Amino acid sequence: MNIALTHFEKPLQTTHFHARTSALCKTHRWGPWAGYATVLSFEDTAMEYTAIRNQASLYDLCPMVKYAIKGKDAAHYLNHLTVRNAAKLAVGSVHYTVWCDDDGKLIDDGTLFRLSENEYRLCCQERHLPWLLDSALGFDAAIEDVTEKIAALSLQGPTSAAVLAKAGFDVSKLKPFRMMIFPFRKGKLLITRTGFTGDLGYELWIAPELALPLWDHLFDAGALHGLRAIGSEALNMARLEAGFIITNLDFTPSQQAVREDRVRSPIEMGLDWLIDWDKGHFNGRRALLAERDGGSSKWAFIGLEIEGNVEAPGAILYFNKSHEAGVITGSCWSPTLKKSIGLAQVARKHRDGYNLWTEIYALRELHYVKLMVPVRAAERPFFNPARRRATPPGRF
Repeated sequence: MNIALTHFEKPLQTTHFHARTSALCKTHRWGPWAGYATVLSFEDTAMEYTAIRNQASLYDLCPMVKYAIKGKDAAHYLNHLTVRNAAKLAVGSVHYTVWCDDDGKLIDDGTLFRLSENEYRLCCQERHLPWLLDSALGFDAAIEDVTEKIAALSLQGPTSAAVLAKAGFDVSKLKPFRMMIFPFRKGKLLITRTGFTGDLGYELWIAPELALPLWDHLFDAGALHGLRAIGSEALNMARLEAGFIITNLDFTPSQQAVREDRVRSPIEMGLDWLIDWDKGHFNGRRALLAERDGGSSKWAFIGLEIEGNVEAPGAILYFNKSHEAGVITGSCWSPTLKKSIGLAQVARKHRDGYNLWTEIYALRELHYVKLMVPVRAAERPFFNPARRRATPPGRF
């Protein structure tokens, strides 16, 4: 009997930094991200988190999906695609944005880079090339998936600027959401003051053939500044403290949702501050206007403080311990804040957090015990240090 192999999944790809990350990964704990194998924890998640908040950390960003968007209509096209005004984004700048389907429901979020007058780069969590190409019909704009053509690292933490200075890259004048280009070997290194930790940090973008030399150069420079490679688990703790959202964790992309009631709008996710209502038409504008003006939002996205020291990702929220009110999309014990924090989708009438409880099954002496734990709404970001915005960065 012949067995067809067409239904077997392809093995995960490795990134441009795999030769270094695999050698350092003592836990052998890997996870999938956009078809790539990425490290969850190299050795000790607590120490990796400590590097983010007290030293410097290096995270492999290669799996992040990257699209090059070029042409005389590039800004006009992106204004049609995303909710922010791409034409107002200055050359050499970056902004955070989202894009929706025609019903005003979120497809994804990401960062948009303006590299020149008619050239942008869109970075995001999921792959959307068919949607981007369909949305480009009628525009003089070329869209290309350049994920494999760019190696990327995230260098975050209080000593990150010092590491770059030691490596020969002076970023003292680089402001948040701006970029600089430096020569490196026989190529160019693009550095942006961006990141996913809510702390002082930078993202580095370079040609794949220079990926390993850059990694080695940074670790040589960072030897006295506590530079440590980190995995996704430590990064997740930092992004929760910063109150940042992740696609497919905090919301389901509308194109992937099986049930219609699982999709969310930017308004329901607290992202309405991004929307430029006056720039003209964009995907989902009519539906979002109707939601805004009609007050028809069913959900709200809030920060939570959770009593005790137990984590509660995926836990159900109840009003008055009895009526289902929402779900916790992500949570952790924050070593910096010394409290349990979380992000949650809740029915809009419960967005004030009054009398909310969560059901948690906690492991106690080899047995799981059901706990009903009180929670309360909290402002995001939970952690927002001044060093995140200081220019020039402080000397740490």
